[in-house]
Amino acid sequence: MTLMAGLATLAGSAALYPLFESTNWFWTGLGAVASVAAGGLVFRRLRLPAPLGPAGGLGALVVYLTVVYARDYAFLWFVPTPGSVRHLSDLAAEGQDAVGRYAAPVPLVPGIGLLVAAGVGVVATLVDLLAVGLRRAAPAGLPLLAMYSVPAAVRDDGVGWLAFGAGAAGFLALLMADAREHVGGWGRTVDTRRRLDEVPMAGAGAAREEGAARPDAGSLAASGRRIGVGAVAVAVLLPMAIPGVHPRLFDLHGTGGTQTVTTPDPLVSLKRELTRMDDSVVLTYQSDDPAGPDYLRLYALDRFDGDRWTYTALKSSVNDRLSGGDIPAPPGLRIAPRREVVTRVRVRQEVRNMTFLPVPYAPARVSIKGDWRVHPASLMVYSLRDSASGRTYTVRSVRAQPTPADLEAGSGYPYPAEIASRYLGVPRSVPQEVKNLARKVTDGAASAHERAVRLQHWFTQAGQYVYDLSEPAPQHGSDLVDFLLHSKRGYCEQFAAAMALLARIVGIPSRVAMGYTPGTETGQGEWTVRSRDAHAWPELYFEGSGWVRFEPTPSGSAGQGTATTPVYSQPAAPGAGQRPESSAGSSSGPSPREEESETDGAGPRHRQDDEGPQSAPLPPAEEEKRSWAVPWLAGGVLVLALLAVPMVLRVLTRRRRWAVLAVRTAPSAGPAGDTGPAADDRARGPRPSADPAGAAHAAWRELRADALDHGLHWLPSDTPRAAARRLGQLVDLDEEGERALARIARAEELARYSGSLPPAPAERLRADVRTVREAFAASVGRRARWRARLLPPSTMAEARGTLRSAGGRAAELSERLNELPRRMRRR
Repeated sequence: MTLMAGLATLAGSAALYPLFESTNWFWTGLGAVASVAAGGLVFRRLRLPAPLGPAGGLGALVVYLTVVYARDYAFLWFVPTPGSVRHLSDLAAEGQDAVGRYAAPVPLVPGIGLLVAAGVGVVATLVDLLAVGLRRAAPAGLPLLAMYSVPAAVRDDGVGWLAFGAGAAGFLALLMADAREHVGGWGRTVDTRRRLDEVPMAGAGAAREEGAARPDAGSLAASGRRIGVGAVAVAVLLPMAIPGVHPRLFDLHGTGGTQTVTTPDPLVSLKRELTRMDDSVVLTYQSDDPAGPDYLRLYALDRFDGDRWTYTALKSSVNDRLSGGDIPAPPGLRIAPRREVVTRVRVRQEVRNMTFLPVPYAPARVSIKGDWRVHPASLMVYSLRDSASGRTYTVRSVRAQPTPADLEAGSGYPYPAEIASRYLGVPRSVPQEVKNLARKVTDGAASAHERAVRLQHWFTQAGQYVYDLSEPAPQHGSDLVDFLLHSKRGYCEQFAAAMALLARIVGIPSRVAMGYTPGTETGQGEWTVRSRDAHAWPELYFEGSGWVRFEPTPSGSAGQGTATTPVYSQPAAPGAGQRPESSAGSSSGPSPREEESETDGAGPRHRQDDEGPQSAPLPPAEEEKRSWAVPWLAGGVLVLALLAVPMVLRVLTRRRRWAVLAVRTAPSAGPAGDTGPAADDRARGPRPSADPAGAAHAAWRELRADALDHGLHWLPSDTPRAAARRLGQLVDLDEEGERALARIARAEELARYSGSLPPAPAERLRADVRTVREAFAASVGRRARWRARLLPPSTMAEARGTLRSAGGRAAELSERLNELPRRMRRR
């Protein structure tokens, strides 16, 4: 078992292969597993209590880590000392920093190697404790499963089927070894198979007895192996056929030609791309834009839930397909000048699972093969089944060229209702300190454009923020607050998310876009985009110019190397901006000061604080509540349906028992006006049952089920008369109930032991069963009555009996299939 526990841990560690650039991590883990196994074996040989087994394994692990990583600081190269412990601690801290700095697959630097060895060793210790020390092999699969959760959380690709199959095979081998140990402890196996009908010849008895003393268990072992292989095969192949299980497929729902498209969090892979060691080429493109190409956008994240920026689920239909026609025009672009740009993009074959196309905003026409679609509201181009890997496509886009005057002029117009309701919502969970910061930075700004410029200037210069790729990705709202108010260190995701949130607080519709910067020009009009050109930036809405890009992330050598700052987003020189302000003030809207006040209405003149009765409604938040309510409602309905299953099965079983006799006991109907002996029989009532024994057995089974449902003691060995006497003592029956119980017992007694039975109508027995059931219910408490109605124990007992019977039949069938080749050979 010690050996099998170690092998199972090594097989499970195969799931870690996608995380590292080389295979040296496996040998590091092998040494850790061997050390833990040796330490646990030594402690067990010393007859120490089982709970102390982990102490031996962990002690051996510490010695192993000391020899490999801190032998220069240890006594005799292997005895831990305070210096070696400090060195291991410092090395582990360096490993943690490297994990946050690099993206998978990571180089196996000493710090990361130490973390791998320690992690695999801890898992080996837990597996050894459960499977060997405590003899609980099945729960040992939980620490093995923990090693699969690491690549599943870090990489979108998850774990390959070969690694999963290796881990599953190791766990099954551990279970088989544990079963062999348990069975072997009982001594020699007892053969329960049917004996041969032939009589042995004289002198052959000893040999046959010797063969019988050692039954052939090969067929049972073969059955176990077949079941194990089948289970692993199903676990590997089934997720490939189910979209909701396969990690790289879309989750498609909906009816009537509409599908809800959900993909992994777009920002999950952003840092991985930014920190790739190889900085691989993602795509190349050519553009005819004379001023230089713009960013290539993949996603538009329009919803902030208090922790993360995401996008509203896309409702895809066949009408959204790119069929060679023009894409819907971008919203709000009416005043600002624009020009048409043609971009030809070629995605590298090595890029995997790119189901959203990187295109310049705003795309007007996209020429690409396959089933690609466009989301009209955000103009994201995506596919339900195809990938952009290795594809070449052409994009004709409309690039807006707003000037500061255009954005100032657009600040004087109210926002459309669909823009204000979707892109101005701020969750109530946003701390007041963040709202105060937004007001402080934009205090005195006369227009929405000026507020946006001040916000960008705050992140790039005035706020003294630092671009730092070593910072972890924000996971919670507190991380964003820490970035804004305390650490002031982060990369493009933090900068874009923070500015978009502050823009909404001061009344500017905003969203977070993600994609790639223009990259670098490689000559002859061709540009190359690499993984480190992945970027996130805020897009702000101005009426007349539509969605325009801002750049709060520092650029150049101290920031995102290929990021560029738009001209219209830079602060105006002293004395400038008077014309735009007067232009904004001469519009039909209120003055800039009125724009800053918290008045009712939508648009840039309303500050979105989400506080008090004056705050505007938040349809995105309401939509999120509804999206959360639907799963809870569906789950509640499912729970109620599951709870109702025993009750429904009990009702169906009762009806089925009596329905068999209904046809035989029902009176025959004759034509109208019929007279004679038949009519006299019908006038006297129903005919006696043609199967009185069946009616008696059905009534007795119902009586037994009702007694079990109400918690009354029932002995299967009792005769009908003894069972009726016992029930009469347990239940306070009136005179009618006693007669009904006696009739049921008498009928069952005659059906069991009498050869000739007097006719007994099933209706009478059925009424007697109902009378006794009502007496049972009146004699027990309220809790027992409700249990008899909702969770009848008789149904549970029947289900267990059915499962045991099905299991027995399956085992018999398996044994016959195993013996089939032997029979064929005999023939």
